[in-house]
Amino acid sequence: MHGAGNDYIYVDCTRCELANPEKLSIEMSDRHKGIGADGLILIMPSEKADFRMRMFNADGSEGEMCGNASRCIAKYVYDHRMTNKRLVSLETKAGIKMLSLNVDDHGCLVDVTVDMGEPILENELIPVNSPADVIDYPIATSAGDFYITAVSMGNPHGVIFTDGVLDMDISHIGPELECHPLFPNKANIEFAQIDTRSDITMRVWERGSGETMACGTGACATVVAGVLMGRCDRSVNMKLLGGNLKIHWEESNNHVYMTGEAVTVFEGEYYINAIMKK
Repeated sequence: MHGAGNDYIYVDCTRCELANPEKLSIEMSDRHKGIGADGLILIMPSEKADFRMRMFNADGSEGEMCGNASRCIAKYVYDHRMTNKRLVSLETKAGIKMLSLNVDDHGCLVDVTVDMGEPILENELIPVNSPADVIDYPIATSAGDFYITAVSMGNPHGVIFTDGVLDMDISHIGPELECHPLFPNKANIEFAQIDTRSDITMRVWERGSGETMACGTGACATVVAGVLMGRCDRSVNMKLLGGNLKIHWEESNNHVYMTGEAVTVFEGEYYINAIMKK
């Protein structure tokens, strides 16, 4: 499944457990020797919510939250009649998220709005290694200085506003920024271009996966950073390589809402290599 081109492999683990998900994510995510994906998502039972999500990046590392994946889980459980709810709660490592399903008159899912909760701006909680606020904060790299704003949406992000994002070679600078000493747990890095106050073009270098076609939490973090810096409005159309997301940072409750598509590409069987079974 994919959300705005951010593609993951989804495994229904509500009836059985999956061994070695870290190793399996590496194997299955390989775009030449596996299925090919940005990572692996497990749909699991929960004692706290309707369902639980675990997400693994393409390098096998486990992430705290994925906005695009949460929308796809909503579609999966709805399409497979695992729920008839239009408001589904999802347990993640970043807390419980509420998924609002928009269904048409024919009963088909149109899109999903995710209540991403409140952005985290405290340095020790993001986390970042800095005594000062990391808003338009200069950091030195091999490619020169970048000005970065740190935000957590349950996972750490570093947002950089710049021009010409579609022409940037982020494969060079992305890994260096992801692993910069400023971020003790590494970070997702967003490169964002302000087109208008309500339109932003963004590319993302995701922690553990490299450049992806979209990042839901990254889009949310970018709007938060833009508002903090006075660069954009609270409702923004985010233009990503794989499609668009609508992001709204509600002033009354401080929650960020993300709306976008969820698409099933195919379903099938995967034969796990013998080494994975050990």
